[in-house]
Amino acid sequence: MFFKSSNITARIFDRQICTPAPGTNVHYARKFYENLVPSYTVYEVECPDHSFRKFTDDGQYLISFSRNQQELIVYRPRWLSFSCKDEDCDNHDLPLKAKRFESFFTQLYCVPLASCNELICKDFFLYMESNKFGLFATSTAQVHDAPAVGGAVQGVPSIEKITFHLLRLEDGFVLDEKVFCNDYVNLAHNLGVFLYDDLLAIVSLRYQIIHILQIRDSGNLVHVRAIGEFCREDDELFLNSNAQGMALSDKNKQQQLLGNHIDNNIHQAQPNPGNSFLSGIKQRLLSFMFRGLWNEETDDTLRVQKIRQKFYFHFQDYCDLIIWKVQFLDRHHLLIKFGSVDGGVSRHADTHPAFVAVYNMDTTEIVSFYQNSADELYMLFEQFCDHFYATSRNSMHMNFISSHSNNIHALEQLRSIKDKASSSSQFMKKMLSSLPFSCQSLSPSPYFDQSLFRFDDKLISATDRHKQSTDHPIKFILRRHPYSLRFKIKPGPEAGSMDGRAKKISWFLFHPVLPLALSVQQTLIMQPPLVNISVVNIHFRR
Repeated sequence: MFFKSSNITARIFDRQICTPAPGTNVHYARKFYENLVPSYTVYEVECPDHSFRKFTDDGQYLISFSRNQQELIVYRPRWLSFSCKDEDCDNHDLPLKAKRFESFFTQLYCVPLASCNELICKDFFLYMESNKFGLFATSTAQVHDAPAVGGAVQGVPSIEKITFHLLRLEDGFVLDEKVFCNDYVNLAHNLGVFLYDDLLAIVSLRYQIIHILQIRDSGNLVHVRAIGEFCREDDELFLNSNAQGMALSDKNKQQQLLGNHIDNNIHQAQPNPGNSFLSGIKQRLLSFMFRGLWNEETDDTLRVQKIRQKFYFHFQDYCDLIIWKVQFLDRHHLLIKFGSVDGGVSRHADTHPAFVAVYNMDTTEIVSFYQNSADELYMLFEQFCDHFYATSRNSMHMNFISSHSNNIHALEQLRSIKDKASSSSQFMKKMLSSLPFSCQSLSPSPYFDQSLFRFDDKLISATDRHKQSTDHPIKFILRRHPYSLRFKIKPGPEAGSMDGRAKKISWFLFHPVLPLALSVQQTLIMQPPLVNISVVNIHFRR
């Protein structure tokens, strides 16, 4: 249903007399954001020297960290209020006191999280909206050339201590902590951790284990299962008992050989039972691939040829695959990304070949397996993209994020990029490289709703990533009649920067409900001495 007029007063009257179609109430209400936009900017706000992370998905809190990455500072957004003695206050500039950070945000508390040798990972934060819990991480420095001991993967760095802190955001009370020692979890932009409802998946890249934890209402982090070396709860018990039987049998053979005075250096010849098996998840993957190829052919001769060419020829490559990333699809299924060791720790993992698999945690079976350039996987990605986001059932705000499977404008944009691509396979590989999606990496702000506004996604988008900054304002244009410029967002100083040698990046924090946004521009002047300048602007509806 569309409003008959673009005037906000007429729209309010329309809302009183018209009933939207069932299931469209939120979409109907969001059209009011075409009128309620952040039309005013306070440039270079006087604010604390903090690293601002994001608004929580319900808009209740603004998360920030101290510059030394030791303390968590949480703010409550509030609306600006000031007094004006003149009759026409709208045309007057804001008073100086109103241009301060404290006029828009109230500090709730400051909590020290990191110890003396740890730092807060400023790119990591997950929010549990139903309980108002926040999950943070601290870690020591990486050791890049750590030896692979105790089953660790060669080539994966090691971190002496990684601590996950579960806090009650209402008052900053630390409810529980989970520590990983001499391990490696990719904390940047939540890549190695995924939260779905009350379930938490943490990927140990170093030991190739997916730790499944449950966040109880009491605030406890409870270990549910570990998927990797073992898949079922009794796998370890079975293998240990089997190893004991093998060791007893080997001991009897050794005594028999020694009794016959045969010395053949038996201790060096005996295999280590602990290293004689592939991991449980790897065996599930290989058996799924083998059975799939076996069932594709009915003729035995063709079947053997196909298995030899497509399975045994690449067998060692498949054995060398490691888990890169994981996300929940629902409470029972995981989407797991596999690839080489180099790609797992590289900043440019998109250039490495990769595979994705759907894993059923209840049956411990691989349900499907695709290369990250497969046509079938891309078709699923294009038509059912929303299913890959797997938002928690209690998160109402995250259910209205624009994607090419729910928004015709996003779909047209995707197909336009596809038509312009020189190679279809490379395009699909690039698009599918985002799977599995990072948890809570998109802003639910209505100003990123592509059915309402059009904007340059090279300069700004709902994705939680830094963008190359520009001195020109970013325009938000209405999608519907009169297709006019509705508002502009400009990061950095109002006059811009005249130094062309400076490298500038910016990121934006949009409130999920209010017409309020923060833009942070960081300027690195490359000319010696190197200078790093940060400018914070506040954009709001006046």
